Amino acid sequence: MGCAGLPKDVERPISTALPNPGDTTLGQWVEARRAAQKARHPSGFVLLSGPQAAYSSRLALVDAAQKTLDLQYYAIHADASSERLLLSVAAAARRGVRVRLLLDDFHSTGRDALVMRLAFVPNVEMRMFNPLTGARGSPLGRMFSLLSDFSRVQQRMHNKLFIADNAVGVTGGRNLGDAYFGNSDSGNFVDLDVLAAGSIVQDMSRSFDSYWNNERAYPVQSLITREELDRLRDSIRTAEATQQERVESAGAAAATPAPTGRSTTPGTRRARIWNQEPMDLKQVQFVWAPAAVLADRPAKIPPDGVSAAALPDQNPPRPSPATIAALVRPRASATAATTATAPSADAVAGAPQTALAAALPAAPANTTLGNGNGNPPAPPAPDSETSEAQTDTVVDGLLQLMGQARRDLLIISPYFVPGPDMERAFAAARARGVRVRVLTNSLASNDAPIAHAGYARHRPMLLAMGVELYEMRSELTGVLRGAFGSTGSMGGAGGSGASGSSRAMLHSKLMIVDGRLLVIGSMNLDLRSQRQNTEVALLIRSGELSRRATAQIDTALQDAAWQVQQTEQGLVWRAPKDSGLADATTEPDASLPLRLMLQLLGPLAPDHLL
Repeated sequence: MGCAGLPKDVERPISTALPNPGDTTLGQWVEARRAAQKARHPSGFVLLSGPQAAYSSRLALVDAAQKTLDLQYYAIHADASSERLLLSVAAAARRGVRVRLLLDDFHSTGRDALVMRLAFVPNVEMRMFNPLTGARGSPLGRMFSLLSDFSRVQQRMHNKLFIADNAVGVTGGRNLGDAYFGNSDSGNFVDLDVLAAGSIVQDMSRSFDSYWNNERAYPVQSLITREELDRLRDSIRTAEATQQERVESAGAAAATPAPTGRSTTPGTRRARIWNQEPMDLKQVQFVWAPAAVLADRPAKIPPDGVSAAALPDQNPPRPSPATIAALVRPRASATAATTATAPSADAVAGAPQTALAAALPAAPANTTLGNGNGNPPAPPAPDSETSEAQTDTVVDGLLQLMGQARRDLLIISPYFVPGPDMERAFAAARARGVRVRVLTNSLASNDAPIAHAGYARHRPMLLAMGVELYEMRSELTGVLRGAFGSTGSMGGAGGSGASGSSRAMLHSKLMIVDGRLLVIGSMNLDLRSQRQNTEVALLIRSGELSRRATAQIDTALQDAAWQVQQTEQGLVWRAPKDSGLADATTEPDASLPLRLMLQLLGPLAPDHLL
């Protein structure tokens, strides 16, 4: 079937980000905060370390938006957390805010397809990126229909952006759904976002615009009708009601006592999320610093019927070592970035201006780099599908940053499957005497165990290099409940939102270079992020933010992670400090069937598919 089911000659009206954010309350508030703090740099940042901060910040941006809201996500799940957030977005649209919502199409089946109903709200535009064929009512049925188009299914838009009035935005690793905001009773993701304000947000918007106006972005109305969504909603409600009746009937037949403790019903979860209040933005304390946006271009996912390998190889230039070195080890002239002129189209495509070279990395030819200089972005030009060879990506840029490290590399990647380029980068760093620490998921905490198989293959080699490997525990400990701590700027009641003894699953994606450069984004250090998915990242040169993040991560490494070491007897997992746990010689906390699956299926799965 392939792509035959996708509509042809689809109308995609071109639109761009708000050109003058200074005309909005949010834009004026940002400038007032910058002036009050006497900041030298035009962009400010706050780490959103806990689920409440992550959720309340988004609520606050929706409430504060006056003119535009732009949301770009890999996954939005139709549950309590997304319900409240999207109802607020719909309310903003009704009061006149223009809403653009761009969603990857991989998860929009079953209940999650109901998120697409938002497209039929006045003043809301919603597009699906790289849409898939097949019925949306059944995820399993849809996957069977896509077997003939397997390579295309593997290429997804993984970017995450949440932008209000082109003045304040959030990016990081978090999708939208209960498990990402500490509101799931079965398992919650440990994640990290950053709240960005000022001119860097205009560069985030430039990236959004390039995807929004791309030919792979299909308006929802071209893929499904409101009537079809209504029928899907009714069928889901009927199925869920039937299932609930069966559960209640089985419970009555068993005649067992009702469970004690906190209720885990859908109504309770919904109440928890509705009790949370928007963040009080007036209390936010920004750290103002030089920064850059590094984003894969949409053409990383090739047009229908064309493989990435078939595109002509132009071998575009990579950022020069001198430029990257200046970001990691800034010179006195680094402040030139605050007065640089607006980038030309060539500068955005990979030729940095001299004024920026002192502080910001150049962009690879197939990434978009913003310089955060405060000038409004130019309207995006349509992609030239035959002129963008996919040679450099966001992950490639991070590997080049690793090449400039001199003392320390601290990396968090939940799905960590290093390819040849990454192996060389780690080996070169260790040869220079750089300490390299990596925190990833344990087999027990990984929501994609097959991805752990790829990582497990590389463990002995990485340990032999001298890379320090840590694997997060699956138990939601006190350290993990705060998801590396609190920003101190969260508003409202409701606590962290996590409940019971739900499983913790690492989902944060960040890198800290020499305690000076902090990189937060949507990318993992694996071949999927490097070669198949599109990604976005913020590069922030701030010793203060780097120190804060490092302190939180150090605590997590000591108290909530196993350290993997190679001994003469084989691998040993050293128990976290003061945990009372014994060291392990097999994958800790993982069941025997899961360990057997790892041994049987692991050797069969190629790294680039994990």
